[in-house]
Amino acid sequence: MANSYTVLWTNGLCRDLIRGGFTGRRPTVLFGGPHQSCPSFRRAGVVPGDRVFAVRAWRAALYTVCAMEVRRIVDHDQAGAELADEDYPNLIHWRPLRRGCVSEVVLGSPGTPIRFDAPLSGDRLEQLAFASRRGERKLRHVEDGRLLRAVGLQGVYRLDPGSADILNRHLTDQGPVA
Repeated sequence: MANSYTVLWTNGLCRDLIRGGFTGRRPTVLFGGPHQSCPSFRRAGVVPGDRVFAVRAWRAALYTVCAMEVRRIVDHDQAGAELADEDYPNLIHWRPLRRGCVSEVVLGSPGTPIRFDAPLSGDRLEQLAFASRRGERKLRHVEDGRLLRAVGLQGVYRLDPGSADILNRHLTDQGPVA
């Protein structure tokens, strides 16, 4: 069974995507690395078939920016040699997602459109939980439906199935991208 994960996109990255006209586009590439600013998808256990939700913490709210299903993960250093001719232009097009030390490229089917206009409601935010070998943990630093700190989202984390459904429904329940 496929798992779902979150990856936190920084506000700086989100501003660059907005300025660059990426709102409404469907990502086909994500980048991972060895540092917290660009976390490793492989180290988190992401495999082909899994779904990755990019999220943004902004103004005490959590935004589900987009989601993408993983097709393949390749080493960044070998990407040029390993990628099919049709995938290589995507690597160049999605270069703004590349931050810091990059060691891996996550290739996927075109994801949901990138959006920055629909925060998760407070009651849904309070329901979010992550799964690990040690058990389930709720999203920390949530108080009265507000996200006070994003530290609990920094990295790549596996969602429990109910939380994955919440984020998926949130993306599909929204109207067209503005």
